[in-house]
Amino acid sequence: MEEPRDAKQLRLIVLSDQVLFRTSLARLLATVSGFGAVQECGTFGEALEYIHVSPVDIVLFDLTEGGQRASDFISAARSAGYEGRFLVMAEAVETQALATTLKLGASGVFRKSEAPDRLVLAIRLIAAGAVWVDHRIIQMLSGIEPPNQVGNRKSALGERESKVIFGIMQGLTTKKIGVTMGLSESQVKNILQGLFAKTGVRKRSQLVRLALEGSIGTDWAKREVQAS
Repeated sequence: MEEPRDAKQLRLIVLSDQVLFRTSLARLLATVSGFGAVQECGTFGEALEYIHVSPVDIVLFDLTEGGQRASDFISAARSAGYEGRFLVMAEAVETQALATTLKLGASGVFRKSEAPDRLVLAIRLIAAGAVWVDHRIIQMLSGIEPPNQVGNRKSALGERESKVIFGIMQGLTTKKIGVTMGLSESQVKNILQGLFAKTGVRKRSQLVRLALEGSIGTDWAKREVQAS
């Protein structure tokens, strides 16, 4: 996926109770062109206080911060009037915790083992309105299997529709999805428009959310995740 151009000066919070991780990440992000203020916060309370007095575009937080639930922080931040985005920094976490966090409005889940340039890309894409979820995390969350590994399971969507959604969830462009499917870019666009009409959404990111929530049928087995 290509990086969006002309990104504005983004204002960020790095939220983690791990001082070395938090400080190192904040210093790294502060050197990135297009990123403005990068605030460090060690607790949910500190982050909420900062959000109350300063504008913030994206909060990057460790899902295991302080043993508290990220879903609690998202709910509290929204109640406090925060309209920005959230990016979860995850490693070995519980499936239900991740799914609940995404359902409550997190714009992405980033694996800590990924390279720094991937994190920068994820931040910019989220700022532009996209959803960032590593395909390995998608598989963990939804029990997703690549279409060519699925048997003859029944689906509410056709095979091509399911493959297009899978490509979107992997972060592929329309052109690259076409290449993997042996279709032209215009054919993929037509399938995508059909998906928009069928689901009632208008954005690729909204399709991703519906798939993660199990709200649309695909050629993959899904587990129903209940918010705790």
